[in-house]
Amino acid sequence: MTFSIVARCRATGMIGVAVCSSSPAVAARCAFARAGVGAVTSQNVTDPALGPMLLNAMAAGQDAEQAVRALVASQPNMAYRQMIAVDAQGRSAAFSGAGALGVHATAQAEGAAAAGNLLANPGVPAAMVAAFQASDGDPLGRRLIGAMRAAMDAGGEAGPVHSIGLKIVDKLTWPLIDLRVDWAETDVVERLQALFDLYAPQANDYVTRALDPGHAAGFGVPGDP
Repeated sequence: MTFSIVARCRATGMIGVAVCSSSPAVAARCAFARAGVGAVTSQNVTDPALGPMLLNAMAAGQDAEQAVRALVASQPNMAYRQMIAVDAQGRSAAFSGAGALGVHATAQAEGAAAAGNLLANPGVPAAMVAAFQASDGDPLGRRLIGAMRAAMDAGGEAGPVHSIGLKIVDKLTWPLIDLRVDWAETDVVERLQALFDLYAPQANDYVTRALDPGHAAGFGVPGDP
């Protein structure tokens, strides 16, 4: 009931994750990213604790593949789990346990990995990675949303999807972009696209307000001098 992609932008070094599901608020449980470290999804029969574990392992020096393999070897119930990871150097990894739900698959390339379960067909993750690679040169957020759109065009889940999230990290301890549609009956990808189009032009202004408020742009709201 979930499909996702993690990826790194070669040009900027930004790292991001996008995830979509039939369940509500999927990104709250499944999407993890840390600047200078990597991005991860933990899905299927989800254990949210696995995401920080993978990021901690990569922060300690393991690459994405080493971190995933170590986690699979050390944690219980991994047959029920599905995970993907990309590290700060763009190395990717994927794992799909034998107990993953329904039609399930993963796909990998340099700088990206995708996975899904309860899919309409096993080609969905490969379509996501291919779309991401084909959009090289575009901003990372647009590429990740484009990958989600490609997943839908390739069939998506076997049933309707209702929630979606996008998280992008850069050089800060907090996400540069963290957007979610926690529930919608239809058009979740387009709703996320609309949020991204609204927020992305302002994202760096929010960074300036945090780091150097004396030089921040005005808020553009009533009462703002």
